Amino acid sequence: MSGVGLVAAQRAHFAAPLALRSGAVVPAFDLVYETYGRLNAARSNAILVCHALSGNHHVAGHYADDAHNLGWWDNIVGPGRPLDTERFFVVGVNNLGGFHGSTGPVSPNPATGKPWGADFPLVTVDDWVQAQARLADLLGIDSWAAVIGGSLGGMQALQWAINLPERVRHSLVIAAAPKLTAQNIAFNDVARQAIITDPDFHGGHYYEHGVRPLRGLRLARMLGHITYLSDDQMAEKFGRVLKSGAFTFGYDVEFEIESYLRYQGDKFAGVFDANTYLLMTKALDYFDPAHHFAGDLAAALAPARAKFLIVSFTTDWRFAPARSREIVNALLKNKQEVSYAEIDCNFGHDSFLMDDAQYHALVRAYLERVVL
Repeated sequence: MSGVGLVAAQRAHFAAPLALRSGAVVPAFDLVYETYGRLNAARSNAILVCHALSGNHHVAGHYADDAHNLGWWDNIVGPGRPLDTERFFVVGVNNLGGFHGSTGPVSPNPATGKPWGADFPLVTVDDWVQAQARLADLLGIDSWAAVIGGSLGGMQALQWAINLPERVRHSLVIAAAPKLTAQNIAFNDVARQAIITDPDFHGGHYYEHGVRPLRGLRLARMLGHITYLSDDQMAEKFGRVLKSGAFTFGYDVEFEIESYLRYQGDKFAGVFDANTYLLMTKALDYFDPAHHFAGDLAAALAPARAKFLIVSFTTDWRFAPARSREIVNALLKNKQEVSYAEIDCNFGHDSFLMDDAQYHALVRAYLERVVL
């Protein structure tokens, strides 16, 4: 089964200011996006894919100049795949504050002509929904057939259903949570401190110094990556295997797991922006739809008209199944329509990215019943 093949990114400019939850205003902004499949005459077959912390608009396919750069969710998008591009018009967008073309810290600040850097305002999931809605308007999409995402992307799918209930018919919330636990906030803060205390950070204005806080970003990614994997997966893949077959009695790489984490950290630090990483983790921390409802998640979800599919994974300890069940229980309390699946998959939090047969069959079966 082939994927969507050759794709190209597009850019949308929005001249009207965007007021953010923080009270700050972005005077104008760009969003970079990709589309797969065709929008039908009724404009009723569009699916929005929301990306997670380190994701972007490149959801599927590859570019003409890089056939190996497959989209981060290529295994689920394409003809005959769960997000079937012969039936749906799929849209992926790089969020405001991102590092892959949308307006963010690396973009010029119109007030100074220099990169925004640390002056780029903090953004929330609410802000992303507001910006994505402007893109939907531009594309002529009044109502999404579905909004779908994993992890931070799943939180956006949930927020869409709350904020703009008339514009979402189905919300697919995968490997997500209604808010972060104290432990998750702690992980994020350690990651941020690794970046902020890097001597090359320069208060977030490192662009002007011709450097990047690579050491801090590398450590932040290494820490994050540990939380994305399950203990069983690490044991199965690496165990306590020594690279040289013997102890070297030093601090260089000895265990295979150390080699893997350092490789992942180096790779990520080479292609991502530290300020964007800070913004994304804070958006995760702030996400809590029930905050303005005295902690009552059911009250927060009450406006939603969408039908929901909530999916969790047994080995995901960062956003454990119990967190997904909180969402399910709140929806049931409201007598809203919800389906729930807990998938036995060994890849921890990263399971939502994997080509797992049961998981993909579930998403396919759900979306096949979506009326266009």
